[in-house]
Amino acid sequence: MTDNCSSNTEEFFVHYQKIDKPEEACGVFGIYAPEEDVTKLTYFGLYALQHRGQESAGIATFQGDKIYIHKGMGLVSQVFNESILEQLPGDIGIGHTRYSTTGSSRIINAQPTVVETRLGQLALAHNGNLVNTAELREMLIECGCSFNSTTDSEMIALAIATHVKVGKSWLEAAISAFHLCQGAFSLTIATQEGLMGVRDPHGIRPLVIGTLENTNSKRYVLASETCALDIIGAEYLRDVEPGELVWITEKGIASFHWSQKTQKKLCIFEMIYFARPDSMMEGGSLYSYRLRIGRQLARESFISADMVIGVPDSGIPAAIGFSQESGILYAEGLIKNRYVGRTFIQPTPHMRESGIRMKLNPLKDVLEGKRVIIVDDSIVRGNTSKKIVKALRDNGATEVHMRISSPPVTHPCFYGIDTDNQEQLIGATKSVAEIAEQIGVDSLAYLSWEGMLKSTQEDPNSFCSACFTGNYPIPLPEKLKRSKLILENQVKV
Repeated sequence: MTDNCSSNTEEFFVHYQKIDKPEEACGVFGIYAPEEDVTKLTYFGLYALQHRGQESAGIATFQGDKIYIHKGMGLVSQVFNESILEQLPGDIGIGHTRYSTTGSSRIINAQPTVVETRLGQLALAHNGNLVNTAELREMLIECGCSFNSTTDSEMIALAIATHVKVGKSWLEAAISAFHLCQGAFSLTIATQEGLMGVRDPHGIRPLVIGTLENTNSKRYVLASETCALDIIGAEYLRDVEPGELVWITEKGIASFHWSQKTQKKLCIFEMIYFARPDSMMEGGSLYSYRLRIGRQLARESFISADMVIGVPDSGIPAAIGFSQESGILYAEGLIKNRYVGRTFIQPTPHMRESGIRMKLNPLKDVLEGKRVIIVDDSIVRGNTSKKIVKALRDNGATEVHMRISSPPVTHPCFYGIDTDNQEQLIGATKSVAEIAEQIGVDSLAYLSWEGMLKSTQEDPNSFCSACFTGNYPIPLPEKLKRSKLILENQVKV
């Protein structure tokens, strides 16, 4: 199925932003491993990256010049089984898990994306968002391209194919295409000749390299996070650097710094929330970083209470850090149902009224009669926080004090996390006191921006924190800003 490719860029832009958004903070995986079971290794790599996307999953493999692909809607374990994996032979494989976004739950947007080129087929998996999609699509239409999806990921693949068409090699075509792309992109790309791993010049989304040793030679693995290396027994080698392309073939691994204008800006939200706590970033585990921000939060906003609890799972390390620094007992006050996942069955009206209990259930005998500090990683709209606070009070908490291990989210993200329009971000339109009143807490405090960055123990300038400051490292087209209603005078301090 191919979309009607109107040359009316404005019309496409509205459709693209409001109906089918670009790829979100997804998980990507790639492996070059002749004589290994590439497909099963890719499956387990995606399984470890499931937290990065629950809408769809896909795997593409190459055996010689033949490509095999399977993708579908749902979790990795729902999309694949033993018989399907057996139908995907190959020495090279890539995989993708897609983040769920409203209005874009369609199989045509599942990845990997596959396109035909003069040199054969190409499969691409993408984590991130481009910001110049309207201009890039217009250029591709002028070059005679047609589209099977409404994702910016397909645009990147078609841009490579367009440069292959005029006589360039895989490597030359890829580098030429990347110079046309503005925004965030961490990519795994498979061809019959080899495997590529690529990051944009700011390195906003993560991508790591690992090795699988055997008696003959090294086999190379690419993944969004190190937890995907751990699950298959691969050893972490290094990160793909911002503006770098690694090209893995039978000759080994080669590195090309395709962009000379690099400035590292890793998304700080990867550190705070998105990546798994057992993954390694910036020289340490994210669990350790989240402990540190919890400690810093306690130093900045101590209050007397009987216990500290965390919102499972992302708030727990920071809650433990808060407890350690404050000396207040840590306890489990909310139990997470880890098997809810992504359900297509709608709850009954009564269940909907009960709020959060499908995913989080309070422990009444722990909470009753207690002054509680509850730690979470962020507040976006405030709806979930309000339900959690009510549930704690309904189960006997006498005081509820909320502490957030990041600053107020005041600006939408354009680089790979699906945050709301600015007017829907509670931190952009209300003061901290107003938020506290709306969600029903006795007190509310956020981690300072300075404390968040200091706790990384790295150069503070090497992170993107635009969702907290509005300082976007990659310039945004005015149309794109208007689509998210960037209204600076709405932001309250």
